[in-house]
Parts: sequence; C-alpha cells; structure tokens
Amino acid sequence: MRPLTPEQTVFVTERHLATLTTLRADGTPHVVPVAFTWDADAQLVRITTERTSVKARNIAAAEAAGVARVAVCQVDGGRWLTFEGTATVSDDAADVAEAVRRYAVRYRSLDPNPSRVVLVVRPDRVLGSGYMTH
Repeated sequence: MRPLTPEQTVFVTERHLATLTTLRADGTPHVVPVAFTWDADAQLVRITTERTSVKARNIAAAEAAGVARVAVCQVDGGRWLTFEGTATVSDDAADVAEAVRRYAVRYRSLDPNPSRVVLVVRPDRVLGSGYMTH
C-alpha cells in the first residue's frame, strides 16, 4: 500500500466516526459505526471493542477459517476514505494499551475494561474522494 496523501492523513486524524464492515458466517455484511485510529508508521488501523462484540467474533471466526477481510470507511460530507484489508483480533496487553493510547489522542480517554480487545486492520488498499487521492 502506498502512503496516504497529506489530505488523507489530515482526514484520518480529525475527530470522525467510521463504519466497519465484517462478514458474517453466511457471507452477509455486518456494518457498524466505530471509532478508529490510523498509525502511519506501522500502516495499521486500530479499533477497540469488547471481546464479545459481533465485529470481534466475525473477525475471529474469519481468521480461524483462513483470513478476515474488512473495510473501514470514514465519511464527512463529500469527503470519504475507505481502508480495505485483513484484520485480526488481539488481546495482547501491549496491543490493547497502544490502541487505547491512540484512541485517547483522537477521541477521548477510555475507562479500564478487562474485556477490551483491539481489532488490528492491515490495509492493502485505500480508496477515497478523488481530490484526496492525487
């Protein structure tokens, strides 16, 4: 994946929500609103959630069956950006702590939650508003 353009980078650091699309076992899409962070250095999207959430369960099941493909799409008026890639569920304390730290910078501080996991998305494709892709 090529690096984000300056316009895309600004867009994914502004305070916006996005949608996460995962696939259910029957192949139908499950789309939910999420808050996410972008790590430009590691080229990762991170989403914190409960271990028992449908999105985490969908990704874990897809991982067990081979690979979990997801899409994270942020929209603000005519501006939009979609990350497509593979996802994993991590309950590693360091991974969760890094996700919580980044979340606090973009959104707000989170209360401790022993059920928290992080969905780690490794994008291999980025789509977006035409003016932001040049």
